[in-house]
Amino acid sequence: MRPLRLAMSAFGPFASTQEVDFSALGTNPLFLINGPTGAGKTTILDAICFALYGKTTGDEREGSQMRCDVADDNLLTEVTFSFCLGEAQYRIRRMPEQDRAKKSGEGFTVQKPEAQLYRIEQDGTEHLLVASKVSEATAEIELLTGLDADQFRQVMVLPQGKFRELLMADSKEREKIFSQLFQTQIYRKIEDKLKQQASTIRNDVKEQRARRDGIMQNVELESDEALNNELSQLTPQLEQALASKEQAKTALIEANKQFESAKLLISDFDTQAKLQQTAALLAEQKVDIELRQSRIENGQKAQQIKPVLEVSQSRESEMLQTQSLVTQVQSAKLQSEQALTLAQAKFNTLGSEEGKLQKAQSEEMGLTQLRPQLQGLDNLQRELNQACIKLEQAKAKGIKGKEALSALQLERVTAEQQIPQLEQQAAEQLNAQQALTAHQDTFERYQQWQLVAINADKTQQALLLAEEKGKQLRLDAKAKEHDFDQLQLIWHRGQASVLAQKLNPGEPCPVCGSAEHPSPALSEQSLPSEERLELSKQACEAANQALNQVISDYKGLKAQLQEQVKLRDEYQSRLGEWSSHSADSLQAHQQQLQLQVNQANEAAQTLTKLRLQLQDSQSRERALHNELETEREHYQGLQSSASELQGKLEQVLGGIPEQYRSLEQLESAIAQVKQTLLAQQQIIDTIRRAHTQALEQDAAQKAALASAQSSFEQAQIQSDKAQAELREHLSASGFKDREGLTDALLSSEELKLISDEIAQYQQSCIANQTSLNQLDEKLAAQVRPELTTLEAGLAVAQTKQGEAENSWQTLQSRVTQLTQTQKQLKEADAQAKQLEDEYAIIGTLSDVANGQTGNKISLQRFVLSVLLDDVLLEASQRLQLMSKGRYRLIRKEDRAKGNKASGLELEVEDAYTSKVRPVATLSGGESFMAALSMALGLSDVVQAYAGGIKLDTLFIDEGFGSLDQDSLDLAIRTLMDLQSAGRMIGVISHVSEMKEQIGTRIDILKTAVGSKTSIVLP
Repeated sequence: MRPLRLAMSAFGPFASTQEVDFSALGTNPLFLINGPTGAGKTTILDAICFALYGKTTGDEREGSQMRCDVADDNLLTEVTFSFCLGEAQYRIRRMPEQDRAKKSGEGFTVQKPEAQLYRIEQDGTEHLLVASKVSEATAEIELLTGLDADQFRQVMVLPQGKFRELLMADSKEREKIFSQLFQTQIYRKIEDKLKQQASTIRNDVKEQRARRDGIMQNVELESDEALNNELSQLTPQLEQALASKEQAKTALIEANKQFESAKLLISDFDTQAKLQQTAALLAEQKVDIELRQSRIENGQKAQQIKPVLEVSQSRESEMLQTQSLVTQVQSAKLQSEQALTLAQAKFNTLGSEEGKLQKAQSEEMGLTQLRPQLQGLDNLQRELNQACIKLEQAKAKGIKGKEALSALQLERVTAEQQIPQLEQQAAEQLNAQQALTAHQDTFERYQQWQLVAINADKTQQALLLAEEKGKQLRLDAKAKEHDFDQLQLIWHRGQASVLAQKLNPGEPCPVCGSAEHPSPALSEQSLPSEERLELSKQACEAANQALNQVISDYKGLKAQLQEQVKLRDEYQSRLGEWSSHSADSLQAHQQQLQLQVNQANEAAQTLTKLRLQLQDSQSRERALHNELETEREHYQGLQSSASELQGKLEQVLGGIPEQYRSLEQLESAIAQVKQTLLAQQQIIDTIRRAHTQALEQDAAQKAALASAQSSFEQAQIQSDKAQAELREHLSASGFKDREGLTDALLSSEELKLISDEIAQYQQSCIANQTSLNQLDEKLAAQVRPELTTLEAGLAVAQTKQGEAENSWQTLQSRVTQLTQTQKQLKEADAQAKQLEDEYAIIGTLSDVANGQTGNKISLQRFVLSVLLDDVLLEASQRLQLMSKGRYRLIRKEDRAKGNKASGLELEVEDAYTSKVRPVATLSGGESFMAALSMALGLSDVVQAYAGGIKLDTLFIDEGFGSLDQDSLDLAIRTLMDLQSAGRMIGVISHVSEMKEQIGTRIDILKTAVGSKTSIVLP
C-alpha cells in the first residue's frame, strides 16, 4: 500500500479541512512529520488507520471521540484517504457518529456513521464499491490489503508505545500475525481436519465399546463364555419343551372334537322339543282357522248380492233428496210472497219522492249561477293580498337599509378616531427594528465572550492539574534516578568480587595475571543482577520521558490559555457596559425590543387595513343612500295600487249573499245539493227495482215448487221397486235381512289377508310335522349327553397346552436373544477393530500436526518457524548494523514449559557477553532498534514470498529519542537504505537531529483555533 492523498475535516486538533498530498513528497520518500507536542503528528496516522478500519493507531479512542472541539458546528468530522495497491488506486471516505446542527430549526441531531469506497481507473473514472455501510467498507479493505486493523498497526504503522508489541508477542500471537501475512491458513485447516477426523474416530470407538457393553447388559451376562455356556444348557431343554408342547396340542384337539360333537347332539334334542311345542300350538289354532274359512264363504256370497244392495241404497237416497227439495222450495215460496207485499207498499210512495227530486234540482241551478261572480272576487282578493305583502316587504327593506346606513356611519366615525394613534405607533417601527438588530449583535458577542471565558477557565484548571502532576513526576523522576545511580554504583563496585568468585587456584587472574590469589575481593553488599539494573534504568528513563511530556503539555496549555485570555478581553472590551449584565437581562431586553417591533408592525398593518376599510365604508354609504331613495318611491306606488284593489273588492261583495262569498263555501253547498240529488234518485231507482225483482222471484218459486213435487213422486216409485228386488236376493242367498248382508260383506284386502293366513297355517303344519318326523328317526337310538363333564376335560387340556406353550416360548425367546447377541457382538468387534486400525493412522497424524508430540510444534507453527527464520535473518542484518555488531535475533527452539505452545519465541544473542537472553531484557533504545529491524525484515520476506501482500510503506511514531547519537545515525542510515530500495518511510519525531538530517517534512502548526499542515521540501 502507498498513500496518495489524505483529507481531514474537524478531525483531532484540525478544526478546518486539511489535506496532505503524499504524492508531492516524491517517489519513495523518507520524510519527517514534525510539530510540537499536541499539534497532531500522530493524528495523521490515526486518520489513515481510521479511514481504512474505523479505528485509531493506538485504539485508545473511538472515531466518535476524534471530533475537534473548536470546529464549526456546520463542518462534519470526516476523513478521505486515497491510496494505491500495486497498479490499482482506491479512495475511501469515512465519517464517525457525531452530533450535527439541524437543517431546519435549532439544536442538534445525530449523524450516523457512514463510509464510501471507490476504485479509480487509469482514465480517472470512479466505480463505487461500498455505498455507505461501514462494516462492508472495513471488510472490503481487509480483503484488499490482507490485513485487519491490529495487523496493519503492527506491520505498517508502529504507533507510540507499540514498538515492543510485535517484538514481545508470544508464540501464539505471533502465529496469528504471520499466518495472515504468509497465507498459511491451509496448514491450520489440515490440523483442524485431522483433529476432527481423529476425534470422530475416537468417539466412534467409544460408542462401539459402549454398544458392546450395552448388548451384554441387555442379556444380563458378563462375558462371552457365560453366553456360550447358557446356550449349551438351553438347547436340550428347548427340544424337550417342543415335544411336550406338540403332545399337549394333540390332546387339546381331541378334547375339543368331543366337546363340539356333544354340543351338536344337545342342539338336536333341543330342536326336537321346540318342534313338539310348535305342533301343539298349531293344533290349538285349528278351530279359529275353521271359523275364518266360514267367514270367507259368507263374504263371497255377500259380494255377489252387493250390486243389488247398492242400487237399493241409491234409490232410497234419491227419494230422500227430492223430499228435502220439496220442503226447501215451499219455504222459499212463502218468503217470496212476503217480499212482494213489502215491495208493493214502497212502490205506492214514488209520487212524493219525485217531488223532492225536482226541488233539489232547482236549488242546484241557483247556486251554479253564483260561481262566475265568486271567481272574480277571489282574483281581486289574491291581488290585494299580494299587494299588501309587497307593501310590508318594501317597508321592512327600508327600515333595514336605514339601520345599515347608521351602522356604516358609526363604523366610519370609529375608524377615523383610531387612525391618529395608529399613525403614531407605526412611526416607531424603523427605530425599534434598528434597536433590535443592534442588540442581537451585542447578545451574540456576549455568548461568544462567555464561551471563550468558559474555555479559558477549563484551560486554567487543566494548567493547574498539569503543574501539580509535573511536581509529582519530578519527584518520582529524581527518586528513580537516585535508585538507579545507587544500583549502578553498587554494581560497579561489586564487579571485582564477581571476578574473584570466578578465580580458580593455579589459573591466572584476568586483571593482574597472577596465578596466586591470597586475598580475593569481597562485596560488602549484595550485588544487583543485570536484569534488575536494566529494569531500574528503564524505570528512570520512563519517569524522565513522562516528566518531559508533562512539561511539554504544560507549555502548550499555558500558550493556549494566553490566547484564550486575549480573545476573552477583546470580546469584553467590545461589549462595553453590557459585560456587567447577566445573560438573562440581555435576553429580557432583547425580548422587550422584539415586543416593541412586533407592536409597531401590528400597528402599521392595522393602519393600512383601517384606511382600506374607511374607503370601502364611504363607498357603501353612498350606494346605500341612493338605494333607500329608490325604495321609498317604490313603496308609495305599492300603497296606491293596494287602495284601488280594496275599492273593487267591496263593490263585488255587495251582490253576493254573505254565506256564499267564499268560493270554497259555494262549491261545498253545490256539492251537498248534488249529493242530495244523487241520493234521492237512488231511492226512487231502488224502489222500482225491488218491486220488479219481487214479482219475478214469486213467479220463479211457484214454478220450482211444482217441479220438485213431481220429482219426489217419481223417486218414491223407483225406491219401492229396488227394495222389493233386494228382498228377493236376500231370501235366495240365506241372509235374514239387509243388516246380515252388510255384516258379511268383506273388502278384497280382508279376503286376501284371511286367505293368506289360512294358507300360512297349512304350510306351517306340514313343515313342522316333516322336521319332527326326521328328528324322531335320527334321535331314536341316542341319549342326551352331560356337557359339564366334557367342558371340565376340555379346560384341563387347554391348561396343559398353555403351560407347555409358555415353557417352550420362554426357552425359545431366550435362545433367540442369545443367538442375536452373539451376532451383534461379532459385528461390534469387527467395527471396533476397523476403527482402531484407522485411528492408529489418523490419530498419529493429528497428534503430530497439532503439536501433541515431541517439542509441541504444530504443522502451521513449523511452517511459520521456517518463515520466521528468514525474517530473523533479514532483521539480524539490520540490527547488527544499528547495534554495531552486538545483537542478533534468533528463534528459540527449546520446548516451552507445560502445555504452552512453542516454536515461535524470540531471543537475542549478545556478542559482548556471548550469551543468549530473552528479548524482554533489551533496553528502550535497544528494543526500538530490534523492533524496527523486525518490521523491516518482515516487509522484505513477505514481499519476497509474494504472499499477496505488498508492504511498501512504513510509518514510525517516536522511539528515536531513546537512541544515542551513534545509534540514531545508524537507524537513519538504515531507513535511507530502505528508502533507496523502493519504500516510503514516514517518521514522527520531535528530535532536532532528525529534523536536521531529513529535509522532506510535513510540518504541523499548532494554533488556538486548530492545527494546520504544510509540506516542506528540500
